[in-house]
Amino acid sequence: MWRRPLSAAYRYSGPKGIWGLHAVRRCSAPALPAGRITALQAVDLWKKHFVKRGVTEPDHSSHYILAHLLGAKTIESLEQEKLTEFLSREKTEQMWKLCTRRLSRMPVQYVIEEWDFRDLTLKMRPPVFIPRPETEELVELVLSDLEMKPGAGMGADAQHKCFEVGCGSGAISLSLLKSLPKLKAVAVDRSQDAVDLTRDNAQSLGLQDRLQVHHIDILKDAETVLGLCSPVSALVSNPPYLFSEDMKSMEPEILRFEDHAALDGGKDGLKVIKQILSLAPQILSNHGRVYLEVDPRHPPFIRRWVEANVEEMHYVETRHDITGRPRFCIFQKEKSNKDRKLNLD
Repeated sequence: MWRRPLSAAYRYSGPKGIWGLHAVRRCSAPALPAGRITALQAVDLWKKHFVKRGVTEPDHSSHYILAHLLGAKTIESLEQEKLTEFLSREKTEQMWKLCTRRLSRMPVQYVIEEWDFRDLTLKMRPPVFIPRPETEELVELVLSDLEMKPGAGMGADAQHKCFEVGCGSGAISLSLLKSLPKLKAVAVDRSQDAVDLTRDNAQSLGLQDRLQVHHIDILKDAETVLGLCSPVSALVSNPPYLFSEDMKSMEPEILRFEDHAALDGGKDGLKVIKQILSLAPQILSNHGRVYLEVDPRHPPFIRRWVEANVEEMHYVETRHDITGRPRFCIFQKEKSNKDRKLNLD
């Protein structure tokens, strides 16, 4: 059984949205019980303490931590007998240790050091950006396109290649590689922590031979980016796209633990997005596509900017996420690569 997405603390729906800033009080963990305690009693105790201290999603937080300690994905997948058994002293101490981390507002994904993304279980560690549920939809969009084109499937003679900007934990590239056995990918990130984590996850999943990962800042070293690979079929990114002013309204989980540079897209949220689209004609093969996850306010602005500044890229469509928000922009290259001056204004 796969873990359900944590919906409240880690998703963004616009300024002053569900990541709204809450007061954080100094708090301490409840005392370690002197006697024995069952798994369900431990979960109930910590749920109440999380509620008392204002920790988001107290139910899921305590459930996932306990399930992890007992070697399961979810508490629902554990046998009732397991839940009513007394925890060993070691397990009790581990439960208190991990729940105390959550009490500090550390995201559950960092607390248990792993999380599920589609059909993958990925290692997680701060400050690398935690993949959100919407990004699974972005992967589905890319897959549906590549699977329809010659070269993507198992029986194809040709071979697709994907380029990812801002790989974070490697969720997007690794998910694409797992689904398309002939695909190869190149990924870049400005954070060495992210590059290291992506490499670790690729190694764990046995996908390291089909993924190149590079520590490069696309804003500072465009020429190096362009020299990394031959033209690719897909350029995909979940870039930093929050408006800088919206960073002030983030939950403590984000403000304290996640890499702000992976979220903050500048004054209009478009700083990295503009760079990606400007470089796209030189990265993509003919008819190759760019797939971007963006802020719901962005699509009309991005479309107008590309029409005015990036001659070879053409708007295809904007797709909505599962909540009905315009979340994914798709552009296609329709001319051969040619040298031209980049307009990043």
